Amino acid sequence: MILETERLYLREMNQNDFGDLAEILQNPKVMYAYEHDFSDNDVQEWLDRQIERYKKYSFGLWAVTLKNTDEMIGQAGLTIQPYKGIEVLEIGYLLKENFWHKGYASEAASGCKKYAFERLNRDKVYSIIKSDNYSSMKVAESIGMKKEDEFVTQYYNGDMRHFLYSVHR
Repeated sequence: MILETERLYLREMNQNDFGDLAEILQNPKVMYAYEHDFSDNDVQEWLDRQIERYKKYSFGLWAVTLKNTDEMIGQAGLTIQPYKGIEVLEIGYLLKENFWHKGYASEAASGCKKYAFERLNRDKVYSIIKSDNYSSMKVAESIGMKKEDEFVTQYYNGDMRHFLYSVHR
């Protein structure tokens, strides 16, 4: 286990999580911000990328599991992301659709913020959010983040407007 919140455990993902991860990444409603359909191969690459991040940085996107059932309901964690020629430490989160609007994303994101400040000794963390992803903005704001910048970045289907949110220790 990497971290614990009131209702959740966050832990490293492994190959056994492929099915749960596919349920997240292959749901168009969950992944609309990416504007990209994920194949099984894409899911495997995503999982492999997290495992590599664990080795390289000691963090990445972790499995979010319910304490009372141990069911994987999503992923949340920390990643290094490019932003205007620099790299920033980003809090990211994606939950299975049937676990939306229950406060789990905010709870997991808050745990990740605390981990970044206390365990990684960072002074600031970010979230990069597509400009029409109001639910993610609400999560970011719920953990004290404020919109810092607006920019365009390239994704699978071309240029997309994004907001940079951040919070200081």
